[in-house]
Amino acid sequence: MSQASSTRIAPSILSADFARLGEEVRNVIAAGADWVHCDVMDNHFVPNLTFGPMVCAALRPHTTAPIDVHLMVEPVDALIPEFAKAGANYISFHPEASRHVDRTLSLIRDHGCKAGLVFNPATPLDWMDHVMDKLDLVLLMSVNPGFGGQAFIPSALDKLRQARARIDAWTAQGGQPILLQIDGGVKVDNIGAIRAAGADTFVAGSAIFGQPDYAQVISDMRAQIAQAEQA
Repeated sequence: MSQASSTRIAPSILSADFARLGEEVRNVIAAGADWVHCDVMDNHFVPNLTFGPMVCAALRPHTTAPIDVHLMVEPVDALIPEFAKAGANYISFHPEASRHVDRTLSLIRDHGCKAGLVFNPATPLDWMDHVMDKLDLVLLMSVNPGFGGQAFIPSALDKLRQARARIDAWTAQGGQPILLQIDGGVKVDNIGAIRAAGADTFVAGSAIFGQPDYAQVISDMRAQIAQAEQA
């Protein structure tokens, strides 16, 4: 199985202390995280309400790390320029939330960001087959989106293997690299199996921000990832 040459840990600020978000972002990056993951929810597409572009803009001066914005909103297109302006590096969305998935992916790239497509647990992967040339990232949800702290859905591992096979076939034919991200219930005790199934980018919320020592958790996660790669 072909894998990306490196992996990324992207803590979700959904589980951070919102009263001191800037400090939380600085601390988690200093502890060894690679990206900052922002879960944007609109209380319409998903049953929760989080934050908008102003929070992303407020966080941008606190880190040079990539800001990874996951839009759980409907419709999506109007918010893409706003998050790009606010400093997002990656913007991903759900195909169910766009009338024209190809056009929305192009819109993200036209605003200078990397484009991602998100698949809920029951969403088929077929969507990605028609837009591979515009994808920089595929995000598989291993929980139903809306709330942090949920348990990992085991069937996501098989879906990861299927997505990895699609991406590897694409790159083998000369296509651009596409990252394979997982989000939902990622913890130290399952991240090795998730890596073995093909993920290279890992979103973790409460598993990191819910612990007293961010650096220790991230170090333990990387150890499990390395062990999976050597197996």
